[in-house]
Amino acid sequence: MAEAFNDITLSADKATRYAEVADEIASVLDGEPNVTARMATVASMLANSFDHYFWTGFYVVDPTKERELVVGPYQGTLGCLRIAYGRGVCGAAAATGETQLVPDVHAFPGHIACDSRSESEIVVPVFGPDGQLIAVFDVDSDKPASFDATDQLWLEKILKATFQTTIA
Repeated sequence: MAEAFNDITLSADKATRYAEVADEIASVLDGEPNVTARMATVASMLANSFDHYFWTGFYVVDPTKERELVVGPYQGTLGCLRIAYGRGVCGAAAATGETQLVPDVHAFPGHIACDSRSESEIVVPVFGPDGQLIAVFDVDSDKPASFDATDQLWLEKILKATFQTTIA
């Protein structure tokens, strides 16, 4: 099924494109219980669907370290390996449990520059079926103000549908 996705022509309208990709992600992941496989698929399909995505991936809650994220499945250049809760945009999303929409990363207090080409960023907390934080989903752009309420709405919707349901 993933091969078919690569051949799909997606809509130019951003909201419509997100809806199309959300349906494809749900279809590809139908019945897949493995969280790593689900994360890798989401990162890949979203990264390949939007030109404004420069780095796309997950920072996973490390169960062996208190309040620390470790890099998970991603698409893009080398990512930071570990990020403490409260540090940078990803750490802020982990600490607050709220999406961080940052039009200018250079103006964000404590921004971590894993790649100096990053200009704007959105980070969405990812919760499991039990409501506990399992990761954050990080998308960077090499252009300022690349993300808006449409990105936030659809990323939150896709991540909730993908990770907050129990997979049989």
